[in-house]
Amino acid sequence: MHKRAASREDTRARIVRATMQVHDEKGIGPATMSEIAERAGVGLATVLRHFPTYGQLVQTCGMHVWQELRPPVPDLAAAVFEGLDGRTARLARLVEELDGFYARGALRLRIAGRDRERVPEVAAFFAAVEAGIAAYVAEALRPEGVPQETLATVTAIMGFPVWSALEEAGLSGERLAETRLRLVTCAIASAGS
Repeated sequence: MHKRAASREDTRARIVRATMQVHDEKGIGPATMSEIAERAGVGLATVLRHFPTYGQLVQTCGMHVWQELRPPVPDLAAAVFEGLDGRTARLARLVEELDGFYARGALRLRIAGRDRERVPEVAAFFAAVEAGIAAYVAEALRPEGVPQETLATVTAIMGFPVWSALEEAGLSGERLAETRLRLVTCAIASAGS
């Protein structure tokens, strides 16, 4: 009985690995269950026994990606900024946390972003990520008492599309972080004027 359960789990893991490989190569929306079965070295019926719908397979892969990328989580926002005094320290931590996440996940975030509107499970993944980003921004700026419009502006600046555009423009590492920190600081200052 234990051998059968272990074999079943091994097959399931092979299907998930194969799915993630196909997604990394083609994207999530264009991938097919047949391609995934072939990549995993199993029949289509085997894939469907483990994952009756493509959505269930995407969701399972999303859980693996979530653990791998460690995105910001609303429940952890307060702890991330605990003990930090002053705007500069809090904003530096905000940039550090989010830039680290984006650096870990850039490839997969770009691929998944292309299929966000086509695959509901991908849209749900991004909604959860964006809730975490918004919570981190709100917590970083909580002592400032900034207006909602400023929170929304800073959240947009701290989003993956801006990070990605700056990286594609040739900024990286400290330079990218410094640029984002300056953008956020300007957004806050312009709200006060």
